[in-house]
Amino acid sequence: MISNRSIRFVSRLTRDTLALIMAGGRGSRLKQLTQWRAKPAVPFGGKFRIIDFPLSNCVNSGIRRIGVLTQYKAHSLITHIQKGWGHLRAEYGEFVELLPAQQRIETSWYAGTADAIYQNLDIIRSHDPRYVLILAGDHIYKMDYGALLAYHVDCDADITVGCIEVPLADARSFGVMSVDEHGRIEDFNEKPSQPKPMPGREDMALCSMGIYVFNKEFLFEQLIKDADTPNSSHDFGHDIIPAVINKYRAFAYPFHDVNNTKQSYWRDVGTVDAFWDANMELIGVTPELNLYDNEWPIWTYQEQLPPAKFVFDDDDRRGMAVDSMVSGGCIISGALVHHSLLFSGVHVNSYAVLKDSVVMPDVTINQHCHISKAVIDKGCVVPEGMVIGENPERDAERFYVSPGGVVLVTPEMLGQKLHHVR
Repeated sequence: MISNRSIRFVSRLTRDTLALIMAGGRGSRLKQLTQWRAKPAVPFGGKFRIIDFPLSNCVNSGIRRIGVLTQYKAHSLITHIQKGWGHLRAEYGEFVELLPAQQRIETSWYAGTADAIYQNLDIIRSHDPRYVLILAGDHIYKMDYGALLAYHVDCDADITVGCIEVPLADARSFGVMSVDEHGRIEDFNEKPSQPKPMPGREDMALCSMGIYVFNKEFLFEQLIKDADTPNSSHDFGHDIIPAVINKYRAFAYPFHDVNNTKQSYWRDVGTVDAFWDANMELIGVTPELNLYDNEWPIWTYQEQLPPAKFVFDDDDRRGMAVDSMVSGGCIISGALVHHSLLFSGVHVNSYAVLKDSVVMPDVTINQHCHISKAVIDKGCVVPEGMVIGENPERDAERFYVSPGGVVLVTPEMLGQKLHHVR
C-alpha cells in the first residue's frame, strides 16, 4: 500500500515537472493515413486520437503543465487539442501549450527531437520546472509517470529512459540498451542493424520507449552542447543519450505492471498492419488495453452526437453488429457489421456486409458493399456494390494493400477530394 507520505512525495514531483510531447512527426509508414495529418492526430480506438494517450497519462499522473511540439501538417492536431484539452485551469498553473515549429532560434524547422526542445529553451525556462519529462506523441499505452519520476529521483539520476522488452527481430526500429544490475545504462544504440539481446533472454532486447526524464539544468547543458556539436543529427537517441551514459547517471526504467511481473501494454501503431491490429485488439472480450477503466480514463474531444442506431429487421435486411464497437452517431441500416470498429458518424446502408475492419469518422458505406480486413479513412463515401478485401490483386490497383493484407482506403483513392490545394 502506498503511504500518504509517498503520495505527497510523488505529487510534489509531478507538480515540479513540465511534460513536453513530441508530436511533429509525419509517420510515413502509415502511408496515406498521414497524407493530411500528423501521426499523433490519427484517430484510434473508436473516438480518440493517438495524442490523447500521452496527454491523458500526464493529467492522470498529476502533471498539469504540458507542452505539445508540432510541425508536420498539424492543423487537425492543433484543432483537436484546442477543442478537447482546454479544460485545464490556467489560474492554478495548469495548461496544455502548443509549441509549433516557428524558428525561434534557428532559421530552420525542427531538425531532430533534441533540436525541437533546444529551440524552445526560453519557453521551458519561463516555466521553471525542476524536471522535464519528454514523451513521444504517437504511442498507445497507459502509464503513471509519477512512478517514473519517483524512480528517477530515487536513483539520483541525471536522465532516466523508459524502456520495454521487444522481440529481437523487431528491435532494429528502436534504441537498444544494455544495463547493469542496478538499472544503470551501460550501452545505447539507436536503431542498430544487429540489436544486442538481453542477458539470459536471447530472443528479446531492452528498448527505449522514447520517454525521457531529465533534471532541468542537466537537460539545458546537454542541449546547448549538442547544438554546438558539428555534424550532430540533434536527436536524443542518436546523439544525446550515447554522449552522456559514460559520464553521467543514466538509468533505465522498466515499464512493467503494478506487480512488476510482466510487460505492460504498449503499442507503436506506426504501420498500417500495427494500426489495424491494435484497433482489432480492442474488440476482444478482455483486451489488454482497458478503455472502460474509470480509474485511468482516456480524455478526448467529443462531439455531441445521438446514440448509435440499428434499423430494419427483415430476413434479408437486418441492421446488426456482432463482436464490434460502434460509436455515437452511427446508423447501421439493414447491414451486417461483424468484428469491426466504427468511429462516430458512420452510416452503413442496406445489404452491405462489413467484417474485420476499422472505419473512421463520417464514412458512408452504400448498399450492397462487401468490405473485409480494411481501414477506411475519414470522410470516404464507398460506392454502391463495391467489394474491398476479397481480391488482393484488384485491391492493389485501386488502394494500398499492406504486407499483412490490410486494405487502406482513402477519399483520394476513391476519386473524392476532401482537401483542395488549388
